[in-house]
Amino acid sequence: MIQTLVGKIIGTRNDKLIKKYQKRVQSINALEPKYQAMSDEVLQNEFNNLKNLLQEGKKTLDDVLEDSFAITREASKRILNMRHFDVQLIGGMVLNDGKIAEMKTGEGKTLVATLAVALNAMSGKSVHVVTVNDYLANRDANEMEPLYNFLGYSIGVITAEVKDDNQRLEVYSNDIVYGTNNEFGFDYLRDNMKYSLDQKVQKGHFFAIIDEVDSILIDEARTPLIISGPVNRKMENYENADQVAKKLKVEEDFTIDEKNRVILINEKGIKKAEELFGIENLYSIENAALSHHLDQALKANHLFSKDKDYVVAEDEVIIVDEFTGRLSEGRRFSEGLHQALEAKEKVKIKEESQTLADITFQNYFRLYEKLSGMTGTAQTEASEFLQIYNLEVVSIPTNVPIKRKDLNDLIYKSEQEKFEAVIKKIKELHSKGQPVLVGTASIEKSEVLHALLQKERIPHTVLNAKQHTREAEIIKDAGKKGAVTIATNMAGRGVDIKLEEEIKQLGGLYIIGTERHESRRIDNQLRGRSGRQGDPGTSQFYLSLEDPLLRIFGSDKIKGIMERLGLKNGEHIESGLVTRSVEGAQKKVENLHFESRKHLLEYDDVANEQRKTVYKFRNELLDTQYNMNTRIEENRQYALMQCLQKTQTFEGDSTDIEGIRAIIKEDFGTDISKSEIETLNHDEIYHHILKKLIKEYEDKMLSLGYDQKNEIERIIYLQVLDNNWREHLYTMDNLKTGIGLRGYNQKDPLVEYKKESYNLFLELIQSIKVEAIKTLHIIQFASEDLQQTQDGAHKIIEELEQSQADLNYNLEDIELDINPKKISRNESCPCGSGKKYKQCHGKSGPKKGLLAQNAK
Repeated sequence: MIQTLVGKIIGTRNDKLIKKYQKRVQSINALEPKYQAMSDEVLQNEFNNLKNLLQEGKKTLDDVLEDSFAITREASKRILNMRHFDVQLIGGMVLNDGKIAEMKTGEGKTLVATLAVALNAMSGKSVHVVTVNDYLANRDANEMEPLYNFLGYSIGVITAEVKDDNQRLEVYSNDIVYGTNNEFGFDYLRDNMKYSLDQKVQKGHFFAIIDEVDSILIDEARTPLIISGPVNRKMENYENADQVAKKLKVEEDFTIDEKNRVILINEKGIKKAEELFGIENLYSIENAALSHHLDQALKANHLFSKDKDYVVAEDEVIIVDEFTGRLSEGRRFSEGLHQALEAKEKVKIKEESQTLADITFQNYFRLYEKLSGMTGTAQTEASEFLQIYNLEVVSIPTNVPIKRKDLNDLIYKSEQEKFEAVIKKIKELHSKGQPVLVGTASIEKSEVLHALLQKERIPHTVLNAKQHTREAEIIKDAGKKGAVTIATNMAGRGVDIKLEEEIKQLGGLYIIGTERHESRRIDNQLRGRSGRQGDPGTSQFYLSLEDPLLRIFGSDKIKGIMERLGLKNGEHIESGLVTRSVEGAQKKVENLHFESRKHLLEYDDVANEQRKTVYKFRNELLDTQYNMNTRIEENRQYALMQCLQKTQTFEGDSTDIEGIRAIIKEDFGTDISKSEIETLNHDEIYHHILKKLIKEYEDKMLSLGYDQKNEIERIIYLQVLDNNWREHLYTMDNLKTGIGLRGYNQKDPLVEYKKESYNLFLELIQSIKVEAIKTLHIIQFASEDLQQTQDGAHKIIEELEQSQADLNYNLEDIELDINPKKISRNESCPCGSGKKYKQCHGKSGPKKGLLAQNAK
């Protein structure tokens, strides 16, 4: 209240920023006559001169901004027949400043982006424009390409259609690259699994503009990007768990917490499950996997609904994006939930997968030196943008005042009454030819409305995940006379609904929301489809006490009001108080989702520091100029010390000569005679063996040329690094899954996760050092003939590169056998000690050498 009052008196920060930008707009407008008078060739030369001054360091981006914007606007007028409005110039400056431009639907955000893109591409570094789907990436790139070409820029588009790495490399080599958030993120992960710098497709992360930034950085931020490979699990366990879950009864055997989306099984349910599984203790160690499968099966059957959370198509369970209503092709629920859904729907169950590489959208986009975004709806999440991404939201005035009428919500007792009222309103509007866009929260509700409209013989079009391929076409036609369009969660964002004059005379596009979404932004997105560029329009939401949001979060207060008013069937209440009460419930849910995303990020930040360290070392290995000799020499000393420490008597007064001989032979493939070391003390033994290892290694490598030797050493290190990193990610996944239980022991799970993950990372570093040296020493070439040896080395490299190519696009089929002799850390040690390998010959010592300086 006080902040609002102060804002009215002295102006908000947003007002001050807009005034500052408006001053520069005047300067840009003052340049218009100058550039209007120039021919195309002279205008292009002027732009190239600015580029040269910038790249030579004689000018900064800020120095050339006004001229760059003025030239881009003039070029746009000539090439696209579109002149940037003053508010669009403000939007361009907001983007250039690394902020979020909130601009209403129809304000021309695609054109706004060209200003900041053209300016920043002057640096000579590639600029990325990120969109939510392939259609928008292709459309925006194709529409803006003539303008960019006029300014001397090349442009490319990264979509799922571009399969070949050479093609991707070519696209990323352009000055400007359009693409989806998924493609950019997955390319980054795949690049960090490559075996050559030349194979990497991305050339850095300089500047990115994210279109529909709230959809990408907020809605999709709870799901990390994961590249995975299969793990061996018994498929029948999923089916058995599903059968047991279907026999357990709600309330009697378990309870459902809808608010937190949790299922709690009680003692009676546990006992019944144990009988059905034919086991004594569901929660014993040997049945841990079974209890997990049951938990996921209960969730699949009682918390996830077909045609709302997922659809079944062509014998597959496909996720429906809860915010856009689109199908999330290729994405799968983790931790066995997707398999539980497949068992529930009686479709083919695919194997669970193991993480090979992963990153959250938060941490991917924070790689960019400068990041900005644009959307019609960002202010409701402004604090999250600032906290997580350090992105400030600037609300930009519309070019023409908004004339749309946003009416108060209408609230009915039951869903049936609500839908009857919606159909009545649609009939009324359709009879006079006014187009109607109806928003639903799920495919299921779309189908209900579809059936009701068919019954009333009202022609209409349905847009949901099942019709996602026709998305743009359907939305584009939603403003035609008499059109009735049903859209799930307002899929089709980014597509303009233009109205003819006759439709404007009828009152414009009428928006009907059939329930409030958990997020106010999604409701605002639906509303925003009407009233573009000063068009008339109306929006209204129809709600019922049976809607999930009201039933779980806000129905008691509203129900009390309805009962006091004594409403009869078919009657509704309409008031600003009730609308504000609904928005209060939405704020609660938004806060829950924010905490969920923040929680995910806190955990990924731990992994991200490790990821950056590993990827940094990996990039060093990919550099052909990297000094492998120093690294190998340092790690050989470390590995030998680790090896000798395994002979328990070595640290005492006596020396186990036979034990030392055996372990050196096993770990390095080197024979040490008894006479060589029996008279030496501990320090002398170490130096004698080290000297012998160095000589044998150098003798073996003499047959190779320097480049070939260096290449083999790099490849071996990369193999060992990747293999251990994947195993580390798998261990981290398991750690994260169970760490929450530490809370019951009055310990902070995040603190515990940080401690344990750090220890695991130390083990990872130690394993890489030791395994790489052992492999290099044990490896033998098939022939001493130089040419055959070189051919063999080339063959190794080619096979690895082919494996990488397969991995990029056939992840389900890949199986990288990087070290066939590698023993699982939890298997019995082959030395016969009876201990687990990780506690015996796989045990690591203190950290030195490899990555040591990076992991402090």
